Amino acid sequence: MLKVEEIVIFSILPLLQGIKHVAVGASSPIPAAAAMLMRRRSKGQVRVSILGNTQRYTFTDGGRELFDLAGQGRIDAFFLSGGQIDGEANVNLVGIGDYPQMSVRFPGSFGSAYLYYVVPRVILFREEHTSRVFVDKVDFISAAGGSEPLVHRPGGPYALVTGRCVMKFNSAERSFVLASLHPGETIQSVKENTGFEFICPDNIPETPLPGIDLLNCLRGSVADQLAATYPTFVERVFG
Repeated sequence: MLKVEEIVIFSILPLLQGIKHVAVGASSPIPAAAAMLMRRRSKGQVRVSILGNTQRYTFTDGGRELFDLAGQGRIDAFFLSGGQIDGEANVNLVGIGDYPQMSVRFPGSFGSAYLYYVVPRVILFREEHTSRVFVDKVDFISAAGGSEPLVHRPGGPYALVTGRCVMKFNSAERSFVLASLHPGETIQSVKENTGFEFICPDNIPETPLPGIDLLNCLRGSVADQLAATYPTFVERVFG
């Protein structure tokens, strides 16, 4: 039986199809695992940069070189999560309540606003899918999902992957579109746990599950590599 973390990892994998370089920020074991799987499937052709991983992060100046690469258009995909995410793909990494007197504080925005603008395929992810996280309007915009007309913006939201479903982002409509449901989920269960409106096509497929070879790859060699950076996560999910 798959754990929800594994379903999210395998849901991210097809969203990385066709890229050349994917970067993963700090404290992100789920997208890191998906990126490593994509590298394995590409037979090493896809470049993977994982902040904090000594084998998969060759830069020597922290995040600065990563930002430079992104600005040059040399990173195709990146990941963002948030304490709150709303229906226009705005991400809140600062806190809950009225700024600056917020009742709850999140880790902070770091470079999220910049990377959201310049990386073409930003995949939002959050294992927890509740109306506590997916709200109508975020309390603080750390990284804006949309831009004003005539603003040059090569990057932006591409999809949202959660513990319940996959949604693609429609930039023209500034709205998410339900793309697939994880096993056991229904349109109703997703609606009941989502605080924003989203586009719901007539036919929603079930999220494809991996074959045994891909699952063994994740739980074997990928987990071994991941343990160097995320030992607690690997022990909890694959141990």
